[in-house]
Parts: sequence; C-alpha cells; structure tokens
Amino acid sequence: MYAIIATGGKQYKVSEGDILRVEKLGVSAGDTFTFDQVLLVNDGNVLVGNPTVEGATVEAEAVKEGRGKKVVVYKYKSKTGYHKKNGHRQSYTEVKIRQIHIPGAEA
Repeated sequence: MYAIIATGGKQYKVSEGDILRVEKLGVSAGDTFTFDQVLLVNDGNVLVGNPTVEGATVEAEAVKEGRGKKVVVYKYKSKTGYHKKNGHRQSYTEVKIRQIHIPGAEA
C-alpha cells in the first residue's frame, strides 16, 4: 500500500515504514504529525482525490530536524566588476511514515 502526499510545495510517494526528508514542519523529534493532503491512495484499488482524498490521512513521526548541504549562489556580470557570492542551507524535517489511514477501510 502506498499514498501520494503533498507538503512543502512538493509531492512524495510514501509507504508505511519509509523515512523521508520534507520541508521543515516545526515539530521536535519524537512528535507525531498528520499529513492531511493525501492526493492518491493505492491499497489494491486506487483512490484518486479531487484534489485530495476525502478523509484520508498519513500519520508520521518526526525523527530529526536538520539543514541540508550548502548551495552556493554566485552572481556575476561581465565587464562591470559586479560579483556577489551567497550561500543557502535549506532546513528539513526527517519523518518516518507510521500508518496510512483510508476512509471506510478501518480494520
């Protein structure tokens, strides 16, 4: 079984037990977080949302927070002596997917 969720302006295909890095959620390590923007769920039959699947949620546990590798941004204009160097490190939250809840399929 897998689901496609949307968070931080991106879409992720997740299954139970997966560990992935998403944009910073603002939760501390060990806390649980629920993704309610579930776009698609596949558990043998496919449920496609319009735009989201009504009542479907994905429960995840925050493993850690961190910052990614530095990306160097270098601006340069020839013949004018203009150059500017800048760096950026994107914050992320690493989450472990615990459970995918599907409406009407409670066991």
